[in-house]
Amino acid sequence: MRYFIDVILPIPLIKLFTYSINEEEAKFILPGMRVAVPFGKSKIYTAIVHSVHESKPETYEAKEIHQILDETPIVTQEQLTFWQWISSYYMCSLGDVMRASLPSAFILESETLISRSKKELSSDQEITLTDDEFVVLEALENQSALTITEVSKILNKKQVLKPIKALLGLGYIQLREEIYEQYKPKLVKYIKLKEGYDKEEALIELLEILSRAQKQKEAVMAFFSLKAGNEQPIKAKELEERANVSTAVLKALVEKEVFEFYYIQTDRNQFLNETENSKILNEHQEKALEEIRQVFAIEKPCLLHGVTASGKTEIYVKLIEEVLAKGKNTLYLLPEIALTTQLIARLKNYFADKIVVFHSKYSVNERVESWQKVLQNTNTGQVIIGARSSVLLPFANLGLVIVDEEHEQSFKQFDPAPRYHARDAALVLAKQFNAHIILGSATPSLESYYNTTKGKYGLVELKYRHNNVLMPAIELVDIKDKHKRKRMTGHFSDVMLKAIHEAIENKEQVILFQNRRGYSPIVECGTCGEATQCPNCDVSLTYHQYRNELRCHYCSYAIAMQHACLSCGSPELDTKGFGTEQIEKELTELFPDLKIGRMDLDTTRGKYGYQKIITAFEQHEIDILVGTQMLTKGLDFKNVSLVGVLNADSLLNFPDFRAHERSYQLLSQVAGRAGRFDKKGRVLIQTFNPFHQILQQVSSHDYLSMYKEQLEQRYIYKYPPTNRLLKITLRHRDYNKVNTGADWFATSLRNVFGNQVLGPEFPPVSRIRNEYHKHILLKMPINQSMSKSKKAILKIQNSFMSVKDFRPIRVVLNVDNY
Repeated sequence: MRYFIDVILPIPLIKLFTYSINEEEAKFILPGMRVAVPFGKSKIYTAIVHSVHESKPETYEAKEIHQILDETPIVTQEQLTFWQWISSYYMCSLGDVMRASLPSAFILESETLISRSKKELSSDQEITLTDDEFVVLEALENQSALTITEVSKILNKKQVLKPIKALLGLGYIQLREEIYEQYKPKLVKYIKLKEGYDKEEALIELLEILSRAQKQKEAVMAFFSLKAGNEQPIKAKELEERANVSTAVLKALVEKEVFEFYYIQTDRNQFLNETENSKILNEHQEKALEEIRQVFAIEKPCLLHGVTASGKTEIYVKLIEEVLAKGKNTLYLLPEIALTTQLIARLKNYFADKIVVFHSKYSVNERVESWQKVLQNTNTGQVIIGARSSVLLPFANLGLVIVDEEHEQSFKQFDPAPRYHARDAALVLAKQFNAHIILGSATPSLESYYNTTKGKYGLVELKYRHNNVLMPAIELVDIKDKHKRKRMTGHFSDVMLKAIHEAIENKEQVILFQNRRGYSPIVECGTCGEATQCPNCDVSLTYHQYRNELRCHYCSYAIAMQHACLSCGSPELDTKGFGTEQIEKELTELFPDLKIGRMDLDTTRGKYGYQKIITAFEQHEIDILVGTQMLTKGLDFKNVSLVGVLNADSLLNFPDFRAHERSYQLLSQVAGRAGRFDKKGRVLIQTFNPFHQILQQVSSHDYLSMYKEQLEQRYIYKYPPTNRLLKITLRHRDYNKVNTGADWFATSLRNVFGNQVLGPEFPPVSRIRNEYHKHILLKMPINQSMSKSKKAILKIQNSFMSVKDFRPIRVVLNVDNY
């Protein structure tokens, strides 16, 4: 009898692929294991086994698998079910979900190896070879095989397929595929005495032998000093430091067979056991905790609407302790990696070695180790903290899901597929495990708050700050008036500068918010008015002074800062607008004695970038911290008394139906960084329009007014939460092709959905990386069947792709385009 497996391949094709296996393999293979399988003419891929069965494929002959890569499944059955839901709901392939979920070290891919064939090269044929072809053959005389990368280095060229193809055609070389493993465990080097030297006579004899080698003698004495009364193994590095000797000294002792090296595998991310009791909650927190338990009792998701600095984290700690006591695990989702840095420092005091962290700043090897801890479901992986990708981990015993700052846009994945929303996916994940889920925010999203009014979620409110500290006083500064009265110094009003001086005199810290990085977004010619544009995108280049370059924030194209206009040659170049770099420079000139810090994408690129800046600010090594919206996401600083927003209007005037909601959330959140512990904080918001409704609502902390006003607008114009959104984007390098294709697609959609279809329209930035984008928006009522609508869209997409002229156009489906 023949057996078969259906596998998920990490490629964007909707269907599963069937491969043939023998009876012994069928007994051994389980769903969730990895197998290496041939695909196409010569490629080998890592695939995840979806199911084992006896049904032969009808349309093609099943190939045999290459090899089995695991002894036990690395993906759980619950995970496969969850992947299926993501694939179905967000209209992407299981392969897309697999690639997004698994650390890249698990997705082994084959590498093409080039080796010499048996065919001999005659002197006549040698003359007809090109220089590149001859160099490749010469290199293969000295090496048994070369990779494509190695050939590229030898020829010092990026494109090397032409000479390889020519040699293959002539029969002088042959190709084969080899699978390689990426994950490397971390091994720590330890040292021990060789047998026989543990007796006193042997030791005295050894010390006499080493009497002339003083450093070696010191190393042996230091070893016994470390060993005295200590049963723990001794690290080679520890011995080097104690004896103050080099690695060479220990190597010499190993060669003399006095010592022996050995290695122990260890975790890359360990949190020392510093556990302590959780803090006692105040009356408001206790009341909120009891209300949350009541919501959990009726098995509903719970929205915790707690003002900034109200102590939501302490409530989460209590809930985690209760779940751990039941032997279950917790997933703690955060929108920003910067937040994990500070949260780990707080939670390790309570849960220490139970914490696992998972996010994109971790290396491939670190992510593999975090994955294995969650999969094995041991004590070391009970509290999982991470950004949106951690929702895809292999949970086995989930009891609680916490989505902190649930309103954040960062929870939505935009590119590549799957374009999932981690908050919404977490709700489905919690339901799958019958786990409790709590969404926390000081400024909840309209969707979540709307769900509480409809009875889908329970609502718990926490209206008082911890220690009964008053909410910060928010003042709106009219910079239009300040410019008229000549009371502006650079981008700072006199009110802002005075408030900074007062805060510094009181030995307090200041946070300044400007939601644009770089020095200036536009460099314009004063003669012809031309701004330097990106050649790949329809956007101007941003000036970064610290690198003295102009950079595109869409495709990363960069050139050196120009001293003359590229169009007319005029040296009169002027910067328009301002970013965090320009603010940092102005502050350095205004306050030369103060330490100014900057927190944006440019300063936090390294693995520990966030940690260094946050730690420096916490330890008062930075007086004024300038930053983008990274600063707004739940960070907790004790000594900040003043928060300044330098230009609120750029947020309000953004072309997006969520602009006003996001402006309220962003400004309220950044205001919440002020006065969190003892003293009432102060917030200054500079604006050209202080009478704008949103700014008035922010200054009076009036969330409900904002919610009601925005909900009314959404209802009128058919936007979420009263309607569902699905955005279809068509991309191609040819402007006319995108235009024609988008019109065809929109017409087909209108035939099915009528006036629910908007567009097609080009977005404000219509060309990115030399590809033109055109959007079609589908607004669907909540009561409309989502599954039937998606089937109709996929049917139209299949018809679209069957037209020869439209086949090169890429179609991107974005469900719930929040």
